[in-house]
Amino acid sequence: MDTSVIREKVRFAVGGTYCAAWHYPGTNGGCVIMAGGGGVTKEPGTDPFAARFSAAGFTVLAFDYRCLGESGGGPRQTVRIKDQLDDWQAAIAFAASLPEADPARIAIWGFSLSGGHVLRVAARNPGLAAAVAQTPNADGPAASRNASRHQKPLAMLRLTARVLLDAAGGLLGRRPLLVPLAGEPGTVAMLSTPDAVEGDRALNPGNRYPQWQQEIAARSVPGVALYRPGRDTPQVRSPLLVLVCDQDRTALSAPAVRAAGRAPRAEVVHLPGGHYAPFMEQHEPAVQAELSFLRRHLLAAPAAGRTEAPRAGRP
Repeated sequence: MDTSVIREKVRFAVGGTYCAAWHYPGTNGGCVIMAGGGGVTKEPGTDPFAARFSAAGFTVLAFDYRCLGESGGGPRQTVRIKDQLDDWQAAIAFAASLPEADPARIAIWGFSLSGGHVLRVAARNPGLAAAVAQTPNADGPAASRNASRHQKPLAMLRLTARVLLDAAGGLLGRRPLLVPLAGEPGTVAMLSTPDAVEGDRALNPGNRYPQWQQEIAARSVPGVALYRPGRDTPQVRSPLLVLVCDQDRTALSAPAVRAAGRAPRAEVVHLPGGHYAPFMEQHEPAVQAELSFLRRHLLAAPAAGRTEAPRAGRP
């Protein structure tokens, strides 16, 4: 994280609690709302891109989903698709209330699971100026079938048992049983694909973010595995950038490209490398492609007549 970047902690209300966020004040009227991938908090999941967008003059709002990171809600470390989509709606409303942001110039950005959310959220919010889905998980069942090829049968059985046990415990109000986000084949983890195990090195180099808990509730796994936001892209009316990595063995590029092909105003950028290449060796090409897209669609947007929206509370 560039220490010269100015940002402040804010929070916005949702579902009887709040989401915590970093607000980077901008200068050009455009605003980019950001969230990390599945189980990834705002700092490791957005810092490298948020700093560059902020340096280019954009306001940035990078938030933690409920039950994760610094946000409220529970049970902790649970990933619930519907709740996360509601968090996006609350983030959009809050971003529109920021004094330096033009409500007609709001974009959304996410990668991996959140990249999938971007597809669905954009479909539901035609007033967005732009949407960026980076290595998105557009088809959970396809990604899950592929992931099973990189896991050993006994480990898959143990993961299934933990999912069932945790789901039953959830019905009884028990604390979640956690599983690592990624692990080597043969270990019990949500993912064991070759590029998934690079996640810590890509997002947390040198243990830069020691507070990031790299685990999720086992009960969350089925919802992620069955999620198919790529089906929503025919309803996306905003300009959409889908950035894929051609050797991605975690989210898979082919379903994302097909989903982009069904969106009326989509562009696809192909980069070499695996799932986390945009955070590693392909960082600069990814940033440049995304900044070019955001400048074209946010800075050329007509100014909107502002109406004052109520400001959410700050910590």
